[in-house]
Amino acid sequence: MELVVVGNHAGMPAPGHPSSGYLARTATTAILLDCGPGVAGALPAVAHPWDLDAVLVSHLHLDHCYDLLVLGKRMVHQALAEGGPRAPVPLHVPPGGAAALRALNALFPVGHPGSPLDHVFDVAFSLVEYPAEGTFAAGEVRVRTAPMRHALPCAGFRLESAEGSLVFSGDTGTTDVLVGLAAGADLLLCEATLREPDQTGHGHLSAAEAGAVAAAADVGELVLTHLTRHDPGWYAGLAADARSAFRGPVSVSRPGYAFVAGAARPRGSGVRRHVEGLGSIG
Repeated sequence: MELVVVGNHAGMPAPGHPSSGYLARTATTAILLDCGPGVAGALPAVAHPWDLDAVLVSHLHLDHCYDLLVLGKRMVHQALAEGGPRAPVPLHVPPGGAAALRALNALFPVGHPGSPLDHVFDVAFSLVEYPAEGTFAAGEVRVRTAPMRHALPCAGFRLESAEGSLVFSGDTGTTDVLVGLAAGADLLLCEATLREPDQTGHGHLSAAEAGAVAAAADVGELVLTHLTRHDPGWYAGLAADARSAFRGPVSVSRPGYAFVAGAARPRGSGVRRHVEGLGSIG
């Protein structure tokens, strides 16, 4: 299974760094994890949006979902230009997400009654509200959801296929639920928003805490993401903090980099490459 970093910034995007967005793909299945600001513009460099088998949204904070509207309008424009509707892409959102996204679409009408651009969450996407704890299929990939500890309801995702296993933490504070979700996974994509533990209760991890999760879960590789800064010193500090707790391979995510998890490589070998067409800074 391959993980391509489309965006990795916490909050609003930074130059060259869209907000949260990651492409997980096998030989037959492509899944977008989150779609924050900037992701709609960057995604087509690595995947045709209509070819996605599913989009999974961890929670409804702006930096994880806002570009769904932009991406949906782009998809509808393309479908209309090519002569007709296409089968909508399943869009898996937390409870309440369907109404929230349709309301967002309604805030920006195009002015033509009945236009499919005013209904992208029914035309481009097929909305499905996932349970806090459950499983479902996306192409050949089995997806498991688990509730994280965050200011809004937020899910972590475990993706499993014959090609390997990948876990995405979403946004979360420390919780044994994440350790259980990630247990034995080939790769853990984990938020590392902070250098010091969260004292606010909002629900974010420090890099050292992410490393501790990776160690407790015995994952094959840890990739840190949801970053607030992108200078080399910050990256080096995050990696060092995580390595203080986890002895396996640790990488700091960068837009345009891909990581391979699972059967394609020996466990813990830490393989990454740059993806042509997606820029990278830092």
